[in-house]
Amino acid sequence: MPVETDARLQEWERRAQPYLLIASMLFLTSYSIRVLVPGLSPGWYIFWETLTIVSWGVFVAEYLARLTFSRDRWHFVRTRWLDLIVTVLPLLRPLRMIDLHERMQLRRAAPGLALEARVMAYSGVAALLLGYAAGLAVYHDERSAPDANIRTFGDAVWWAASTLTTTGYGDATPVTPRGRVIAVGLMFVGVALVGAVVGSFSAYLMRRFRQEGER
Repeated sequence: MPVETDARLQEWERRAQPYLLIASMLFLTSYSIRVLVPGLSPGWYIFWETLTIVSWGVFVAEYLARLTFSRDRWHFVRTRWLDLIVTVLPLLRPLRMIDLHERMQLRRAAPGLALEARVMAYSGVAALLLGYAAGLAVYHDERSAPDANIRTFGDAVWWAASTLTTTGYGDATPVTPRGRVIAVGLMFVGVALVGAVVGSFSAYLMRRFRQEGER
């Protein structure tokens, strides 16, 4: 029975990936339109808001299905904690692509790319998507806040880039409580992602230098 349960879980994860990708794109698109397009009519706003909620519901249903298929549900929650976080906070879903990619690579006999290249590529894409999502969320809260210095989406993107790269110029800073919570989360994520890219690139250089030395 446990083997059958694991097989069902793996089969479900494999089949659900295309639909999760579509739901992720719909969620980010609908949220972006609600934030970036001013003057939406009530009908269109309700449409995009409904699409956001429905795509979020897909994430919740998929997580509950995997929880049902798992043979040890508490172990599943503890070991797949990132899945739970990105289900509750869908704007963090780009982080899941790194974990998902690593699990898929473990099932393959020969990965197509070197480890360093894979880490850099997936960390870079995750950083771009997270920066965009964080910029959207902060812009949504900050644009109408008193004394805010993030008034345009360009300001929010600049803030997200400087935060992700741990530069922190200080010319654009959130003033709302939720904006500051997002900023703290982006700081931690930025340190982790930038560290992964820099560390992988350093490992790649060291490996290349070692190979050259052996020649």
